[in-house]
Amino acid sequence: MDFHMRLPRGKREFALFMAIVSILSVNIIAPLITCFELGFSFAVWGDVLRIIPFVWLSVIALVLLTYKPAEWLTDKIIAKDDSFRAHITINIMCTVLFMSIFLTVIGTWIGGRRISLEPIQLFFYKWPRNFALSFAVEALFAQPIARAVLYKLHKAADAKAPVTVS
Repeated sequence: MDFHMRLPRGKREFALFMAIVSILSVNIIAPLITCFELGFSFAVWGDVLRIIPFVWLSVIALVLLTYKPAEWLTDKIIAKDDSFRAHITINIMCTVLFMSIFLTVIGTWIGGRRISLEPIQLFFYKWPRNFALSFAVEALFAQPIARAVLYKLHKAADAKAPVTVS
């Protein structure tokens, strides 16, 4: 039942789900990571706000590119009869794994407004923190909110649908 009520049922709902998750995630994760890098100040936060639209576009592109590989990896880890929460947790972990690998490099390039080898050279220093922060935001905040929105949307739609008895 949770699969049917809390996950997208079609392309429009997938777009809504992705919009909610990506907007919440980018607006939380990007400022946190940047402030951990450069220090917590209003100047740093203001700089982050200027680049967030570019980070958001890269997140959307990467979600679309990594969606199938994350789904494949999730299927390799989880059994079909495992609980909804197990499926969701492992799927979030796999998605964040792929996204954090790419965004540790690409996000640094966008934020620094230049392409350099620095994020690649410092990758194993920065990636674990980025993964942990991203996983926490996705698992505890962004995705639960998006699933709650879908649940309410599905509940309203199902209440309007005519009941058929066979």
